[in-house]
Amino acid sequence: MQVADMAEEDLYIVYKGVYLIKPTHTPESLKYYDEFSFRPDDILIVTYPKSGTVWMQEIIPLILSQGDPVVVDTVPNWSRVPWLESRAFIHNLDQRPSPRVFITHFQYNMMSTGFLKVKPRVIYVMRNPKDVFTSYSHFSRMTSYLVSPGTQTEFLHKFLDGKAIFGSWFDHVKGWLSAAEQQHIMYISYEEMILDLEASVTRMAQFLDTPLDSDMIRKITDRCVFKNMKKNKMSNYSLMPSKIMDQNVSEFLRKGIAGDWKNHLTAAEAEYFDEFYRKQMQDVKYTFVWD
Repeated sequence: MQVADMAEEDLYIVYKGVYLIKPTHTPESLKYYDEFSFRPDDILIVTYPKSGTVWMQEIIPLILSQGDPVVVDTVPNWSRVPWLESRAFIHNLDQRPSPRVFITHFQYNMMSTGFLKVKPRVIYVMRNPKDVFTSYSHFSRMTSYLVSPGTQTEFLHKFLDGKAIFGSWFDHVKGWLSAAEQQHIMYISYEEMILDLEASVTRMAQFLDTPLDSDMIRKITDRCVFKNMKKNKMSNYSLMPSKIMDQNVSEFLRKGIAGDWKNHLTAAEAEYFDEFYRKQMQDVKYTFVWD
């Protein structure tokens, strides 16, 4: 799907030390992001790519609508919960009623002064990096705007060294886990959501001060089970032209499981990954479900 021999310098820009996609992260986009006026009741979903972004774009609007599916059935997820750093100026966000919901893949040290001052509510979603890598590898093969991943081992080294869009998974997770003020941040993992989606939805609703009864929670949970979400054309990127995302190469919403890395990484690659992970994460106090 990629244009042959397109390298990082052809497809990406470097912003605050990390690669971003050129066509969507224009100077105008980044200026808009930097100057964006947050409100205290804004909700910002933060993920490293391939960590449950689309899932959150489904769950949070359903929590806020108390289970009414109209918004998720009629509005594409990139408009429903737009990326603040990626052409957000097209969405007239200042005219949206509160609470507004956005998403970002930015690391904590890339956040704007407006964000740090206003402290909107944040839900930070993490995922086992071996599964992130596996999903990212498939994703890189089906999109025209990412550099071809090459062999699995080549891409593994790039991923671990932070030579992928939005930089290093390790920097991303460690940065957000050590955010200066955390009372406005909720941390959750993809794995927790897979283990008990109903409990995860309940936690998010409580964090967002949105009262939901047990019927509403069940309704939202059922709607957001992966196999049901995958059918939603407003969420599965089937509206995207195949020259941008070729779902014949790999489906955008692929499996939605934990542990798929075991079907892809060789024993040597998994061992290398584990050793790299241990060194990078040795000082992190947070307990991850996948550990």
